[in-house]
Amino acid sequence: MKLFTKIKSIINLMKEVDFEDLGRISEKIDLPKIMKTVGELDDKQLDGLMKMLTEKSKKGQHQLPPIDGDFYDLDLKLTQEQRAIQMKVRNFMQDEVEPIANDYWKKAQFPMEIIPKLAALNICGVAYKGYGCPDLPFIMEGIIAEELARVDVSVSTFFGVHSGLAMGSIYLCGSEEQKEEWLPKMQKMELIGAFGLTEPNVGSAVAGGMETTCKLEGEEWILNGQKKWIGNATFADVTIIWAREETSNKVKGFLVRKDTPGFTTEKMEDKMALRTVQNAIITLENCRIAEKDRLQNANSFRDTAKVLRMTRAGVAWQAVGCARGAYENALKYTKKREQFGKPIASFQLVQNHLVEMLSNLTAMKTMVYRLSELQDQGLLTDEHASLAKVFCSLRTRDVVSQAREVMGGNGILLEYNVARFVADAEAIYSYEGTKEINTLIVGRAITGYSAFV
Repeated sequence: MKLFTKIKSIINLMKEVDFEDLGRISEKIDLPKIMKTVGELDDKQLDGLMKMLTEKSKKGQHQLPPIDGDFYDLDLKLTQEQRAIQMKVRNFMQDEVEPIANDYWKKAQFPMEIIPKLAALNICGVAYKGYGCPDLPFIMEGIIAEELARVDVSVSTFFGVHSGLAMGSIYLCGSEEQKEEWLPKMQKMELIGAFGLTEPNVGSAVAGGMETTCKLEGEEWILNGQKKWIGNATFADVTIIWAREETSNKVKGFLVRKDTPGFTTEKMEDKMALRTVQNAIITLENCRIAEKDRLQNANSFRDTAKVLRMTRAGVAWQAVGCARGAYENALKYTKKREQFGKPIASFQLVQNHLVEMLSNLTAMKTMVYRLSELQDQGLLTDEHASLAKVFCSLRTRDVVSQAREVMGGNGILLEYNVARFVADAEAIYSYEGTKEINTLIVGRAITGYSAFV
């Protein structure tokens, strides 16, 4: 009876076997040896083998968690309207910018064709009231900066210069007539703006050591000097130029129109970061600006600082976007890249890197959310913005470094995106106030002593 049962089992097994498949398999492996090895396994080992083979055969059915850098679901704090704007920006960046980002970064050119499409999103001057601007909470300015930088920090920088620094200067420091003239067209991106503060010889010390000068002659101001690192300047329709009045030493702002005599721009070449951004050296040589084009409410560096305080919060959000883009690209890579027969995402050391990256990213995003809440409540101070800028730009450096590390040699190839985030993080680390300057701003606030020289 026992023999009959064995024969019956063998017959049933042969009915299930595809002999063509068996023939192909026998050409690649030693079937008798495999059968002998499997026969020597105990029950626990056999269960493990079956589990591994079953999971391997169902590899396509294995449900992996989504790739999402918002681990604490902070975006759930947004209203339905705000969430819709966020997703509109995200889809635009993924559909229109991501496919071309590396190519333009490599060529050091700006994709001018995206400007009308970006304008159609209606997000310029998002937190400003009037002049065609959406008048939404400052949290949306941060969300937009993050979503742009999550795909391309260069496009985020272009937008921040135009919508934040240039439009913000006019919004905070311009007369009503100047706001009416410029802001509606800039909101629609029919006119593009730039912001000229940093100089070849003066960066962090620009508050007291600005070399660009202005003097009034009749109804015109004469501007002389140079500016450096001015984003968008090669093609901007208007550039906000900050200059020190020769007689009073007060800092004043001017609306300098494109093609104004005495105003020239020279594109900066060979950058290792933000290569898509068109930075320029601006030279002002007896450049005559009408009194009506002087920012009427910019009468000292304190007024300039109001603009910087507002936009510095946006740069902290931009750092979050850069870190998030690097993290999500790295996580995606580790799920696809296999070594030793399985995805490297399953390795302990890789998971350690990923969790450290996510920890930094989550801390950063939590901080900037609170920063924007303070801004919306009218409680934002210089030290609030500076602390966020210091912390987020530092942690972004850590995140992009680990993103590059988990990708091994492929981490330095542009095609995998992370290399671009690694490079662009260096620009975020330096602009809108260096780590040292922002640290001293916070240090002064918490100690009551100024350590500035």
